[in-house]
Amino acid sequence: MMMNRNIVLLMAITSGAAAANLYYNQPLLAAITQNLNASVQDAGLIPTLGQIGYAMGNFFIVPLGDLLERKRLLVNMLIGTALALAAAAVSPTIGWLIIASLIVGVTTIVPQIAVPFAALLAPAAVRGKVVGTVMSGLLIGILLARTVSGFIGAELGWRAIYWIASGVMLMLALVLFRVLPNSQPAVMFTYRELMRSMLKLVREPILQEASITGAMAFGAFSVFWSTLIFLLEQPPYQYGSEVAGLFGLIGIVGAASAPLAGKLADRRSPRLAIALGLLATAVSFLVVWLFGYQLWGLIVGVILLDMGVQVTTVSNQALIYMLPEETHSRLNALFVTFYFFGGAIGSFLGAYGWNLWRWNGVCTAGMFLLIVAFAALTLGRKR
Repeated sequence: MMMNRNIVLLMAITSGAAAANLYYNQPLLAAITQNLNASVQDAGLIPTLGQIGYAMGNFFIVPLGDLLERKRLLVNMLIGTALALAAAAVSPTIGWLIIASLIVGVTTIVPQIAVPFAALLAPAAVRGKVVGTVMSGLLIGILLARTVSGFIGAELGWRAIYWIASGVMLMLALVLFRVLPNSQPAVMFTYRELMRSMLKLVREPILQEASITGAMAFGAFSVFWSTLIFLLEQPPYQYGSEVAGLFGLIGIVGAASAPLAGKLADRRSPRLAIALGLLATAVSFLVVWLFGYQLWGLIVGVILLDMGVQVTTVSNQALIYMLPEETHSRLNALFVTFYFFGGAIGSFLGAYGWNLWRWNGVCTAGMFLLIVAFAALTLGRKR
């Protein structure tokens, strides 16, 4: 079955809705601590365990996309996520909610199954464009999650967003089951052999190059977004968390660049698109470094940052999908594992930089990670 626009749009929506599950809790932590009589430290484990669960699911479940029928795997993960979200919605204690968040993270790895599935269904000539469109849905879901959950939480209470998200997952499971074509397993391995094969894939030079440049770009992204609230709380802004969430809406303009990045990767070269993405990200940090205390400077910087990181990510995935199709799910699992590891490094360096030199330290940390990314790209081209 050939990939058509409706299926591409459906997979993009699914990726965005699934990715959003990891971020709904962030604006609601204060309300959760009050409702469940929990400490701030305990509440902090909710997003932390969600991210840990996501890393676990990505490493141990996503590779099954090469071993099992992909549509069934997608549908089963969506149903599992719906059940985990429902469990979170009825949480009687903070401990219950923390465990439910871990399970939500493990099961909501649907985007990382959907992206290689979309790449498999798409003709080679438009594969980058299709991957870019699905990735746009993922990033838009992340950017909108905090705004949506903050609004719903204020109107209906913190449990409501979990019930709504659970219903959305079940609806998407039904639609995907009816619409998506079946796929044939790419390999005939046992699960143990599958995991061993991932250790061999780590040695693939193209994967190493894409993983380092992708991880460092996402690290720079995390440097900015994990410290923006500290800048906005200070003069001349003196804004609250709700305004920081609105900056996520501005970032959607940058997220829309993903299909264009995919086209460039298809027609020219993924490495050229990666270089342009890294350049846009570097320019964004220069803008917020020089003009970050002026609102227009932050807005321009956010658009360039999200555009640059999205272009870099999509082009890196187009690069690794040039490798044999039967390895795509495992390659994607390894790529995203490194990707989120880079995000963790970025969050740490952002906080460290802020503590040392405030906004100058944040921008220095972001530029340092981008220098590492450019170095990896240069070495990859020479290799």
